[in-house]
Amino acid sequence: MTPSPNRTAAAWRGVPLVLAAGVGLGGCTGHNWGWYVVSPTTAQGQTSLRFLVGGLGETLAVSATAIVASVLLGLVVAMLGLSRHRPARVANRMFVELFRSIPTLVLLLWVFYGLPVVLGLRLDVFTAGVVALALGDCAFEAEIFRAGIQSIDRGQHEAADSLGLSWRHKMRFIVLPQALRRILPPLGNQFVYVLKMSSLVSVIGLGDITRRANELVVTVYRPLEIYTVLVLEYLVLIIIISWLVRRLERRMAASDRRVDAGPGRIPPVAAEA
Repeated sequence: MTPSPNRTAAAWRGVPLVLAAGVGLGGCTGHNWGWYVVSPTTAQGQTSLRFLVGGLGETLAVSATAIVASVLLGLVVAMLGLSRHRPARVANRMFVELFRSIPTLVLLLWVFYGLPVVLGLRLDVFTAGVVALALGDCAFEAEIFRAGIQSIDRGQHEAADSLGLSWRHKMRFIVLPQALRRILPPLGNQFVYVLKMSSLVSVIGLGDITRRANELVVTVYRPLEIYTVLVLEYLVLIIIISWLVRRLERRMAASDRRVDAGPGRIPPVAAEA
C-alpha cells in the first residue's frame, strides 16, 4: 500500500523531534556537549558550518555524474540481457553478478589503487569515485531496466511490429517510455543509494561533506556535534531528492491520465520506420 501524502508529511515532521529527543537523552549521560563549534550564533560555529557546507558541491557533482553514467551503462547491460543471442545474455549475467557482488568501498579502492598498476591508468579522486560508484550501481540499474522492459505487455510489442517499426524505434517510442514510468521509483531509490555511497569517496581524498567533517573532527575534537550536522546535511539532501522524484511521478501520472482521456494516437515514427 502506498502511504498517503499526509502520513508521509507527518513522518518527515517527526524527524526533528526524534533527533531532538536523541540529543536530550544524550544529555542524561553526562556528556559535555560543545554545540558552540557548529552553532551559527558563534564565530567558530559559523566558520565550521561554512567549511562543512562547502563540500556539498563535490558531493552532488560526484553523485549526479555517477548516477547518469550508471543509468546509461545499466541500460546497455540490460539490453544485452534481453538479446536473442546467448553470448550477449551470458555477458549480461557475468557483468551483473560480478559488480553486484563487490562491496562499494572495495571497488573504489581497487579502481583508485589497482588501475594504475594493472592498466597504467591513473585517475584523479573525482573520476575514480565516479567510475567506482557507476560500476557498482549499474548492475542494479540493469536489473531495474530489464524488469521494467519485461513488464510491458506483449501486445505493445506486437502492435509496434504490426506498424512496421524497427527494433530501435519500438524500444525508443513504445517500450522504453512506458518502462521508464514504471521504474521511476526504484531509479529514485538508486539515486539516494548513490548519494549515500558517495560518502565513501572521502576515503581516497575527495573533499565532500564527509571528508570535511572528518577533517573538522581532528581539528576541534567534537565528533558527536560535527557528525550530527553531517547527518542533517545528508537528511536534507535526501528529503529534497525524494520530494523531486515524487513530484516527477505525479506529473507523469497526470500526463498519462490526460493521454488516456484523449483520442488514441499512433507515435510519429511512420516516416522514420
